Amino acid sequence: MESATPVIVAIDGPAGTGKSSTSKAVAAQLGLSYLDTGAQYRAITWWMVSNGIDIDDPSAIAAAAGKPEIVSGTDPEGPAITVDGVDVAGPIRTPEVSSKVSAVSAVPEVRARITELQRSIAASAEQGIVVEGRDIGTTVLPDADLKIFLTASPEARAARRSGELKGSDVHSTREALIKRDAADSSRKASPLAKADDAVEVDTTELTLAQVIECVVTLVEEKRAGK
Repeated sequence: MESATPVIVAIDGPAGTGKSSTSKAVAAQLGLSYLDTGAQYRAITWWMVSNGIDIDDPSAIAAAAGKPEIVSGTDPEGPAITVDGVDVAGPIRTPEVSSKVSAVSAVPEVRARITELQRSIAASAEQGIVVEGRDIGTTVLPDADLKIFLTASPEARAARRSGELKGSDVHSTREALIKRDAADSSRKASPLAKADDAVEVDTTELTLAQVIECVVTLVEEKRAGK
């Protein structure tokens, strides 16, 4: 049996659509590498906050964008991420980082730095890779073999996200998600957008298992047709 052709899969969409859970499960099932690009933006945001960079000053963020060394592991079973050798997998998920990541991500110098990092990781994935984020199919990997855009109603997304964030109420989560969407969709540098050639999957009425099954099928069809 010859090994399958390496395939690069871009999965984009707003928060709360099941993107991370789906991407990890699909990569694990198909023996692909996995990259959570949101974690990289969170990591650089965590570094900025930790080093006292003024998040309200884009020029200060731009000037520091090249300083932190960010290393992303690509094992879907346990995707590690370090900044300057420090494991930040936990710290980057705090509300403080979550509330500041859109501002940091909007700075073009930050996007250029992280995009370059993402492209090099994708290029070196021998078996292929599932890369998830907000601008993968449009900006980071426009030549990806398969592009998927996950959507869901704001209510469904808020309910899922509240389930992840124990004890948070659905209403405030929904407001935060809509605010984050607006910021990510309207920024000048690589906004959240669906690529013209992306397959849209609405996950509102689907279970996670159904979404995973759907995406695995799309990848397998893509591999078979290459």
